[in-house]
Amino acid sequence: MTNWSVILGIAKTHLLTKMKSTATATLGVTFGIGAYITLVSFMTGLNGMLDDLVLNQTPHIHIYNEIRPSDHQPISLYADFKDAFNMVHSIKPKQNQKKIHNALPILDYLKKHSNVKGATPQLRAQIFYLSGSIELGGNLVGVDIMEEVRLSNIQDNIVEGTPEALKNNDNGILLGAGLAKKMSLHVGDRVQISTVSGNIFPLKIVGIYQSGIAEIDDSQSFANLKTVQRILGEAENYVTDINIKLVDIVQAEPMARQLETQFKTKAIDINEANAQFETGSNIRNLITYAVSITLLIVAGFGIYNILNMLIYEKMKDIAILKATGFSGRDVQLIFMAQAMIIGFIGGLLGLLIGFVLSRAIDHAPFETEALPTITTYPVNYNPAYYVIGITFALLSTFIAGYLPSNRARKMDPVKIIRGT
Repeated sequence: MTNWSVILGIAKTHLLTKMKSTATATLGVTFGIGAYITLVSFMTGLNGMLDDLVLNQTPHIHIYNEIRPSDHQPISLYADFKDAFNMVHSIKPKQNQKKIHNALPILDYLKKHSNVKGATPQLRAQIFYLSGSIELGGNLVGVDIMEEVRLSNIQDNIVEGTPEALKNNDNGILLGAGLAKKMSLHVGDRVQISTVSGNIFPLKIVGIYQSGIAEIDDSQSFANLKTVQRILGEAENYVTDINIKLVDIVQAEPMARQLETQFKTKAIDINEANAQFETGSNIRNLITYAVSITLLIVAGFGIYNILNMLIYEKMKDIAILKATGFSGRDVQLIFMAQAMIIGFIGGLLGLLIGFVLSRAIDHAPFETEALPTITTYPVNYNPAYYVIGITFALLSTFIAGYLPSNRARKMDPVKIIRGT
């Protein structure tokens, strides 16, 4: 029967008498795991920030009327050509209304749906921003601002002013940061907007909006839905877009197809809208995990080499142990215990160093005009990374200790003492 107290006592003595080798092996584990934690936390945090920057601008499902050619051309309705193969060139888009037909009943239906967290109406209008002699083209989006705040990250992108200020001002506007900079406008100033039909309306700037995407910030602003309806001279049921936030985002694609068929509109789910970005995001994540795994493997080989040398330094100890009655299995367990102690202590120190370095990165200032709401570098403190780190430390030291200790188990003490 194995006497664990004796085996652990001998393992402890071996580790303490060879502190230089023990420290080297422990530090090999420590820095390998610490580097892994730091790298994977920072890289996944950075990827998450980039994902949020784009994906938070996109609803789970976006409903609108798409301008497209008619599916059935007049020639196909002519009886004489019913069975013929017709080729029509230079097809022009059919005349479509921009507004969504029966938008208010659709909104009521969506808000009662069990998988819908919220649905917000929008009215997008092409306008010109006027300030003195400056005239810039862009979009004015009419929104229910408080619903947008509840369902999206729009509040995080308001760098000056508040959503409540827009809600309480029927002639207010959240001006894009790029537009404000180009026209030298600030909160409290007035900007005139002109519709494509030439009507001019003055609006008071109650806030500055900055998404971090220059293309949006240089052209897009927000106003109350009723304000934009009044500017365009349209009724309260005039809505061009409906954005849907789901409880279960996995259902976005099938639900989008169902809504298209049910309401005869175009519905784009978040995956379709961000297909190219999703590909880039997956590649970045793949590179991150590939580098992290490579780092762990390299650390594992380092640990193996150090423990292998440690056992060769203990050849005479192995001979003495066997000569005094310890079995080959006992000798193996002694060296395995040493390896696991090194892995456990080194792994814990690695997690601590990784956490400290991650905190240091998290508190490092990150200043960019494109992302004013982000002040420090993003770091992902996912507990799974720490579980993976300590598991790998124990697994790698187990393998690194098992292979040479298995060799020590089979050694003949007489040959070791003779030096053969």
